Amino acid sequence: MSSIETRSSSETNSSTSSVAAPASAPAGVAPGFDPALAEQFSDRMVGVLNDAAIALMTSIGHQVGLFDAMATLRPSTSADIASAAGAQERYVREWLGAMTTGRIVEHDPAAGTYWLPAEHAACLTRAAGPDNLAHMMQFVPLLASVEQQVIECFDKGGGVPYRAYPRFHRVMAEDSATVHDAVLVEGILPLVPGLTQRLREGIQVADVGCGQGHAVNLMARAFPQSRFTGYDFADEAIAAARSEAGSAGLTNATFEIRDVTELDVTEAYDLVTAFDAIHDQAHPARVLAGIASALRDDGVFLMVDVKASSHPHENMDLPWAALLYTLSTMHCMTVSLALDGTGLGTVWGKQTALDMLGEAGFSEIETKEIETDPFNNYYVALKGIREGGTQRP
Repeated sequence: MSSIETRSSSETNSSTSSVAAPASAPAGVAPGFDPALAEQFSDRMVGVLNDAAIALMTSIGHQVGLFDAMATLRPSTSADIASAAGAQERYVREWLGAMTTGRIVEHDPAAGTYWLPAEHAACLTRAAGPDNLAHMMQFVPLLASVEQQVIECFDKGGGVPYRAYPRFHRVMAEDSATVHDAVLVEGILPLVPGLTQRLREGIQVADVGCGQGHAVNLMARAFPQSRFTGYDFADEAIAAARSEAGSAGLTNATFEIRDVTELDVTEAYDLVTAFDAIHDQAHPARVLAGIASALRDDGVFLMVDVKASSHPHENMDLPWAALLYTLSTMHCMTVSLALDGTGLGTVWGKQTALDMLGEAGFSEIETKEIETDPFNNYYVALKGIREGGTQRP
């Protein structure tokens, strides 16, 4: 299911805080200080602290495989759960304490057993596919690992380089694979009218910022008559992409280490894709212009990027807005600045995206959505005008 838009011009934690708000306004505070509101906000911040701890422990549970193991078990002891997950019982027992008090798992103190309700497993296990939120909790420890370096950037400027995030490509690959495995071939590519048939017949495709190349390899497997090239500047990501292609016996997928601000314009492409990659680039405007130049006149650019507004006040009702701005501060913006880039950031937003696509040379742009991916917009950008399209001024 998709909807098309063509361009025209936590809950508060219920636990009671042990930190009491001042009964009266602190010295120097203007009249009108509301102690009840202060206490309410204090309670909220204690909830934030507690939820941050739950997020960290959820990340651990995902990586160790504890949620997947518990989803297959009846109510079980910590020893049984540890055995099923191949983990150490003492650590599992303490983890279960966090999960119980965090109301993630259920506990029968009389029997000494724990279980994961099916309703919770529906968004915490690998079997949940794109609905699995546990894997996204890995961003919490990943970003926290560079906290001190980011703080230094607040003082001195510059950015934190990609090499400071040794797990980033692996975590991102897992995140995108949950969507791509489910809907890339059958749900995302058909957003472009006629594209699936063209891929079957055989066209030239490039993927910009391919990371570990899983999307490229999925497409190459599905469309053996087409040829696919993935570009990324990270050596370890390209090595992983080549390894996956080799293991699958794919002869129509190649991967190159390249700064995508300089695409090879001697090769004309029928399709260029970019999956959540443009906002990370040091010089995104140059990348978009290069993509436009590298496309044939009837070529298509399919850009997937974060669904948000360019204006913070318009993101107030976006459930994960704070996460997006945190990802930007702690990774996407700072890695761009580390390369003396523009620091576009994760939340560049739809308005800026449409403006930059138009400035890059795309004259017809549609914004589409898919139901299984609430986090992203899907931009279909054409260099020429086709029937039913809207030409930018």
